[in-house]
Amino acid sequence: MILAALLGTTVLARADDVNCSPVTTASLAIPGIEIVATKLQEAGNNLPKHCILTGLANRRTGADGKAYSIQFEMRLPAEWNGRFLHQVNGGNDGVVVPAVGPRPEGLGSGGTVPLARGFAVLSSDSGHSGSDPANTPLGLAAGAAFGLDPQARRDYGYAADMTLSPVAKKVIGLHYGRQPERSYMAGCSNGGRHTMVAASRMPENYDGFLVGNPGFDLPRAAVQHAWDVQAFLKADPDLRKSITKADAQLVASRITEACDALDGAKDGLTSNLAACQKTFDLKSLVCAPGQNSACLPEAKVDALKTSLAGPKNSKGEALYSDWPLDGGIGTGNWRAWKVESSVPPWNNYPIIATMGAASLNYIFSTPPVAVEGSTDKLIDALKAYDFDKDAPKIFARDGTFTESAMDFMAPPDVDEPKLTGLQAAGRKMLIFHGQADPVFSVNNTISWYDRLNKNAQGHADGFARLFTIPGGTHCGGGVALDKFDALTALTEWVEHGKAPERIISSIDPANKEIPATWSANRSRPLCPYPSYAAYSGSGDSEDAANFVCKTP
Repeated sequence: MILAALLGTTVLARADDVNCSPVTTASLAIPGIEIVATKLQEAGNNLPKHCILTGLANRRTGADGKAYSIQFEMRLPAEWNGRFLHQVNGGNDGVVVPAVGPRPEGLGSGGTVPLARGFAVLSSDSGHSGSDPANTPLGLAAGAAFGLDPQARRDYGYAADMTLSPVAKKVIGLHYGRQPERSYMAGCSNGGRHTMVAASRMPENYDGFLVGNPGFDLPRAAVQHAWDVQAFLKADPDLRKSITKADAQLVASRITEACDALDGAKDGLTSNLAACQKTFDLKSLVCAPGQNSACLPEAKVDALKTSLAGPKNSKGEALYSDWPLDGGIGTGNWRAWKVESSVPPWNNYPIIATMGAASLNYIFSTPPVAVEGSTDKLIDALKAYDFDKDAPKIFARDGTFTESAMDFMAPPDVDEPKLTGLQAAGRKMLIFHGQADPVFSVNNTISWYDRLNKNAQGHADGFARLFTIPGGTHCGGGVALDKFDALTALTEWVEHGKAPERIISSIDPANKEIPATWSANRSRPLCPYPSYAAYSGSGDSEDAANFVCKTP
């Protein structure tokens, strides 16, 4: 039965309501794969009736003497639409997130998670447990301790995905009696990285790749964490006070004031990002002699300029990327990552100074560097980070760790992307990225896309498209219209050949950063890079219909 016919039926395929699933370890018959349990889940909480299947792959003892396996979950809807989605998750992984589709809830799918749409969904912990009791003494570094085992690093980077993809398809075949008509992979942050890596390493396994705020260059982005801490500590010896909430909001308001109308509409959005970089200078924020309000001390402006310029070694060589100016810089998400969180067990230190420090040392350095898991010790590790001596460790290998962090974390063609396998297989990739993302610079994603397009002789848009989100922060939120349905745009492209020329975005009621002055009915088109949403000059400026995608 062809996909079009499948999607036109009300009941597309049904699981066995009594036994939940016929899939067992014996019936699956794949060496190293164990089916642990199946459970019928009745409809509720905006999810359909479905079967939850749990399993594991490749039990082993690691080089560090600890127990490892790839834990996974599949959710198989009673009414199946013929599609499979491999949900890849964020952070350090280490936990099996419910297999309903990428989180935050409904991100990139218009608020309706893929399971609720009828997709069969796979999720995994990528080969290690973040809550392994053996790592408890390591404190906040526990979730990164798997970096002491070479295979756990490899599984986290790409091998778990390669292991589970064929397993999931065989489970689907046994459960429904036929293979999926179409297969997708989707994730945000580290999940976006997983997706981009898969698009390079195994493009034939999926028809479409949905990539959100991707950490495809994650080891280099982790070097930025040390750079930020050292930069901001020059503004104040207490990192949490270096850039106050009022400081960040002042910066954001000045950027917005200067750049807002560059898209033709005064709407609080930095839509014309390229023009904004030429229009606003952070130096304009420095207090003049005798001025003590509506300005910043020179030390704080210098700290921001240093952070946004990106990390460099003593030769002035870039170690990651620079960052753009966008009005979303004043949001809580930006602050939680860069300067100050609201997490008491972290002493309110930001994510980069806690989770980021552990990952940089345990996972992204070869050999791994053991750091104590208290907030003070983690910050000390970033303060002591040497951009000449330590940064090269993300490229290092040795007799035990034969793949560098860049080898196992980044796409193999990360610096000269071609995606030749994806092109040859006729697959599609759709990327979205918030312009004010404090974790992975949208400039880095733009540079990657520019190189891809150059290598494709200017025709990358035939198989990969990038959409940037004005004011958007990390995987949702920000002073942004962050409710949009990129998943449907991708499936339309894959299944019907309709390349996305625009994706309509609107206000997510759950986004608490939305200014009270914005209309609840506001909508805008997200435009494929390098175009941006420009007001046409007539009609309601709150309506996406009155905006065009304009190339700078």
